[in-house]
Amino acid sequence: MLNKEKQFENEDLQEQKDITEEATGEASEQNDDKEASDDGASQEKDTEILKQLEEKTKQCEEYFNSLHRTMAEFDNFRKRTIKEKERIYSDAISDAVTELLVVVDNLERAVEACKESAEPTQLLEGVELVLKQFRDSFCKLGVEEIKAVGEAFDPELHNAVMHIQDESVDENTIVEEFQKGYKINDKVIRHSMVKVAN
Repeated sequence: MLNKEKQFENEDLQEQKDITEEATGEASEQNDDKEASDDGASQEKDTEILKQLEEKTKQCEEYFNSLHRTMAEFDNFRKRTIKEKERIYSDAISDAVTELLVVVDNLERAVEACKESAEPTQLLEGVELVLKQFRDSFCKLGVEEIKAVGEAFDPELHNAVMHIQDESVDENTIVEEFQKGYKINDKVIRHSMVKVAN
C-alpha cells in the first residue's frame, strides 16, 4: 500500500515537474519570439530614423545652396546699383555742363569783343543776352528762381539777414532781395538772402 502511495506521489510529482518544464519552455519560447520581434522593430525604427536624417541633410544642403545663391545675387545687385548710381550722377553732371557750355562760349566772345571795342551799350546788350541764355539753360535743367520781394517770409526758402520796421507793408513781408535763391522741384539749391519787414 505504501508503495502504491509512493508511486502515486512520484507520478504526481513527475506530472507537476512536466507541467512546470512545459510552462518554462513555452515562456522561454515566448521570450525568444519577443526578443526577435523587438530586434526587428528596433531595426525598422533605426532604418526609418536614418531615412529621416538623410532627408533632413538633403534639405539642409538645399537651403545652404539657396542661401549661397541668394547672397551672390544680392552682391551682384549691390555692385550693379552702385555702378548705375555713378552713371546717373555722371550723366546728370554732363547734361548740366552741356547746357552751360553755350553760355561760357558767349561769355568768352563778349570778353573778346570788349577788348576790340569799348562801347558800353554793346557790352550791356551782350551781357543781357548771356544772362538770358543762363536763365534758359536753368529752365531746361528744371532750375527755378525762388520768388522773394513782396512774398511772405518762408524759412524753408528764404534766409533773413536783415529786419526792418515798416508800417507800409504787412508783417513778415520780404522788402528786398540781396541774393537770388534757386530750387529744383521742391529741393532748395540756394536760399534767397533777404530783408524782412516787421
